[in-house]
Amino acid sequence: MMKYAVEVDGLVVHRGRNDVLRSISTTVPTGAIVGLLGPSGSGKTTLMRALVGAQRITAGTATVLGLPAGHPRLRSRIGYVSQSPSVYDDLTTRQNLAYFGRVVGAPSRDVDRVLDEVDLRPQQHDLVRDLSGGQQNRVSLGAALLGSPELLVLDEPTVGLDPLLRRDLWTLFRSIASQGTTLVVSSHVMDEAQRCDRILLLRDGTLLADVTPAELLERTGTADADDAFLALVGAAA
Repeated sequence: MMKYAVEVDGLVVHRGRNDVLRSISTTVPTGAIVGLLGPSGSGKTTLMRALVGAQRITAGTATVLGLPAGHPRLRSRIGYVSQSPSVYDDLTTRQNLAYFGRVVGAPSRDVDRVLDEVDLRPQQHDLVRDLSGGQQNRVSLGAALLGSPELLVLDEPTVGLDPLLRRDLWTLFRSIASQGTTLVVSSHVMDEAQRCDRILLLRDGTLLADVTPAELLERTGTADADDAFLALVGAAA
């Protein structure tokens, strides 16, 4: 097993005249949950798009599962859930999973496995538009899990959810990671940092910290992630 699922070195992304990512260098250990945290506009989505090969890189490198980001051989090895809805609301849960399973070439039995993993078997015949927000998020996550990807890249999967639903999703993420899958999960909710094995803290396209949750609090001498972030911003100003 490779030590790192993701290796980023000097990654720069320009959009027009703007520096969206500024020489980002980091690694993501295999089998870990790594939280990509920071306020809106910090570059989280751009970095995730670069990892899945959907973003043009201006300079530097991004290596994913031993291959350059965007390599055709990575398509079946990475699951990606974007902020925008990635499933069809006029299809049932099962129909969505069956469709996306065919797209990625997953065996038909994967649909039942994923229904159980995301706890949606009772809703398998419900139209997605009739599901709750949390259930719809789990359908998108289920689609990303088809084919047993080695890396899951999840862009703000808990946004807009109440604390109970957020807790349930993080419990699911931990269960997935325990089976050897690597997760990169972005959020602008700083208390979710405590649920990660490692934290990448971004602001204005710059990597402010690459630490464990305990190291973050120790480094800043604070009691929670919100205060830690404010301390880091103040130190960088």
